[in-house]
Amino acid sequence: MQEKLRAMPIELQPSTPTGPDPKWRYMWRVGPRPSNTRFKELNSEPVIPEGFPEWKDTMDFWGYKMISAIEAVAEMAAVGFGLQKDAFTSLMKQGPHLLAPTGSDLRRHGQIGTVFAGYHYDLNFLTIHGRSRFPGLNIWLRDGRKMEVKVPVGCLLIQTGKQIEWMTAGECIAGMHEVVVTERTTDAIKLASQQNRSLWRVSSTLFAHIASDAVLKPLGHFTDSPLACKYPSISAGEYVEQELAVINLKGNKGEAS
Repeated sequence: MQEKLRAMPIELQPSTPTGPDPKWRYMWRVGPRPSNTRFKELNSEPVIPEGFPEWKDTMDFWGYKMISAIEAVAEMAAVGFGLQKDAFTSLMKQGPHLLAPTGSDLRRHGQIGTVFAGYHYDLNFLTIHGRSRFPGLNIWLRDGRKMEVKVPVGCLLIQTGKQIEWMTAGECIAGMHEVVVTERTTDAIKLASQQNRSLWRVSSTLFAHIASDAVLKPLGHFTDSPLACKYPSISAGEYVEQELAVINLKGNKGEAS
């Protein structure tokens, strides 16, 4: 990864974090969980914070809407790829989907170049975002170009994760992205300050997953891809635990944090 980054032209390189990213994030598990699973920690019940009696209803209301949007797109993608309509959605049933409302205080951390999420891909199936209050999301296209994302009002953004890359043998590559304070962000901060609006950058993200006990492998005609050998069969839960271990988010006794 580091060699790839160094080989990029300067203008296309991601921003370098100087420490822990300063965002706040809460992970809320959405949807039913399997009664029997090899991956109990990944599928444990969500924790409800004290003092928010409406928390569960509010989070589930938005979370289920996001999952419905993901399912619609997943079905369209399956048909477009020449697979069965439910090729992806059937594997999503009882998946450990996570709604992750995220907040960043731009009053304290609004300097250009501040990194809220360093250059990375998502380990899940598909990620869906509501439009953030402030810009700052950069993505890298398949040809290596870096682009700042602009989500129209009333629209949602969906990004590909590693699990769909696995099932399409690399036809869909997990999208690289970062969140950083840019000139557009500071322009938006100035406008919000003039209008006496909150300077918290709030985004609503849902990470849709393949069920932990389902097997990740190239599907249908993707098994004939010359790249299929790079994507051996592995349970989704085992894959997630391996990824979490790499970024030090997996417990010493096999428990994912």
